[in-house]
Amino acid sequence: MMRFVCGMVLTVLLVGTVGQVSAKSTEKYIPVTSDVSYQFIGTYDVATLNKIVTTELNEFKTTKTDVAMPLAKNAVKLYRVKYRTVIPEKNNRAVEATGLIVLPDKVAAVYPVVSYQHGTVFTKTEVPSFPEQSSETRLMLAQFAGHGYILVAPDYIGKGTSTEPDSYMVKESTIQASYDMLLAARSVLASMKIKTGDLFLSGWSQGAWSTMVFRNRLEQVGVPIKAAATASTPNDTYLLISKWLNNRTALDTDWIVGTVALLINSYEQYYSLPGLSKAAIKPQYWQTARDFYENKIAWAEVAKVFPKSSKEFLQDSFAEESSLMANRFYRQLFENQGYQWRYKTPSRLYYGKADEVVPVYVATLPVAYQQTVGGVPATAVYAGDIADHRGTFIFGMLDQKQWFDSLMGK
Repeated sequence: MMRFVCGMVLTVLLVGTVGQVSAKSTEKYIPVTSDVSYQFIGTYDVATLNKIVTTELNEFKTTKTDVAMPLAKNAVKLYRVKYRTVIPEKNNRAVEATGLIVLPDKVAAVYPVVSYQHGTVFTKTEVPSFPEQSSETRLMLAQFAGHGYILVAPDYIGKGTSTEPDSYMVKESTIQASYDMLLAARSVLASMKIKTGDLFLSGWSQGAWSTMVFRNRLEQVGVPIKAAATASTPNDTYLLISKWLNNRTALDTDWIVGTVALLINSYEQYYSLPGLSKAAIKPQYWQTARDFYENKIAWAEVAKVFPKSSKEFLQDSFAEESSLMANRFYRQLFENQGYQWRYKTPSRLYYGKADEVVPVYVATLPVAYQQTVGGVPATAVYAGDIADHRGTFIFGMLDQKQWFDSLMGK
């Protein structure tokens, strides 16, 4: 079974639940507005959800830990949403994006909502709107929608059915896609006569950064957020890339190189940096990196070509420029930090000592920053000595559910 990075889902079709959600659903899209439509893609019954929180959880884990998720209390219904958004980095060019809404199959006067931003994936469709391909999404929907929350999750621009290039870690496009997905979900739910209550935010790895920058925008425009929780949060992308280049440790995983390939190609596309990838990536790896970014080749083949470290992957002169932010790429990374503002929302940041992607000092940066600027406290929560990237996600998923429940008096 193959393992991927950052948000890394299993690239397998999960036997026993396929067929309940079809990637090519025969259901027609139902228009809500000129910019929003949705499609029913299936139902997960309680037995399916309980298989996710037991069998699939054990397949997802990468360490031998005794972790138990609570069994589901209700079935869920799943809807793929298509909506219009814009690319701010491209003069607000209008594009179509996709996402997922998961509804508890139970009657309630008001439903709390979790907006979940997913982690890094290495294909177009290991994303929320194709839940049969995304273990991360399935675990989240079982944990939250299986216990009465509505789950809303964007795919991001370039993922799902989007025809755009991958907007990997592109700040304004990530914010816009997440914000417009939330608005689209509210339109869909209103058309179903479903009332929503408290809004919670959650994300893991790339999705943790996405959640942070999205949260910043929501706070700026006055959208109330009950609480936010992120796991393995790459708060400072410049610091993290610099670490991968200049301070590699035995803990660092080899597939970090894949995320660097996506990041460089994405920034070339979205920040109008023609020639960036050729200036940055060593010639023997450039074509493979481009094909990987364009989804022409799978990670299994890419891993046979790429070196084990980011420093080996990049041209020597380009790697050296990181220390001085001596080009637009590194300056843009620096500008795309995701934690430097005065918080209005209580938050928890989960981190693990054995995390092979995001080190402790990067994951916990907001704590001291908020103490300094006098914002609502950001609390760092330790997932444990053996908590790796996935272990931190699992720990955070379990803890935040209890925390969210307590904030609503459950």
